[in-house]
Amino acid sequence: MGRMDGKVALVTGAARGQGRSHALRLAQEGADIIGVDLCKQIDTVPYPMSSPGDLEQTVSQIEELDRRIVAREADVRSSAQLTAAVDEGLSQFGHIDVVCANAGIFSTAPYTEITDELWDDMIAVNLTGVFRTVQAVLPHMIERRSGSIIMTSSTAGIMGFGNFAHYTAAKHGVVGLMRTLVQEVSQHGIRANTIHPTSVDTDMIQNPTLYSLMSPDDPSKEGFAAAFASMNALPVAWVEPVDISNAVLFLASDESRYITGQQLKVDAGFCEKTG
Repeated sequence: MGRMDGKVALVTGAARGQGRSHALRLAQEGADIIGVDLCKQIDTVPYPMSSPGDLEQTVSQIEELDRRIVAREADVRSSAQLTAAVDEGLSQFGHIDVVCANAGIFSTAPYTEITDELWDDMIAVNLTGVFRTVQAVLPHMIERRSGSIIMTSSTAGIMGFGNFAHYTAAKHGVVGLMRTLVQEVSQHGIRANTIHPTSVDTDMIQNPTLYSLMSPDDPSKEGFAAAFASMNALPVAWVEPVDISNAVLFLASDESRYITGQQLKVDAGFCEKTG
């Protein structure tokens, strides 16, 4: 028996990175998946984003687990595209038990150099996209009087960070959405929580732009690792996607049935050491 047997989870950003890891971990425990991803580049993002081939690989890996998946290219900035994906998932599976609003982007600039485009893209994906993802599923969850909503924030949703005010603002905003949901939907048996990772070993951090920002004297992966290891209380430079996925699984499962309104840090002690 799996911890997610009989459940269906919507995962955004499912083509690779944390999103793929979350989808796989939930499927390993018995869930069927509705996976969406933009699978296109956003011009203000300084690293290559996912491709249709990445999403196809996620599909293959889910099917190898003998689980079902509805996978669609969809933009979390578009209510229409999200609603279409949700409707297709409901037509295939009949219900949605978990929303994992994971899709996100990263870019960096000093406060005075954040352009309108940088700001607008960041807020649109990392905050509005989370809002619209939940909104697309919430009427169904209210009707069923159950559901777990898991929203990916960040240590930047707890602390302030220099050189990415737009990212920090968006991730703090996600916490505000979660707190509002707790006030609005708890009476319907729906739970809402945020997850706050430290750096996770994905393409979002493993790129020259972030190396140069965090380790200007040695803008290499090794220099970046040394810089980040000094920030975490535990002696690691970053965590793996599955470390976040295990937290997602816990919040998605009935093991956390009375846990709501929480900011779950999976941060190797970053906030305690740095805050």
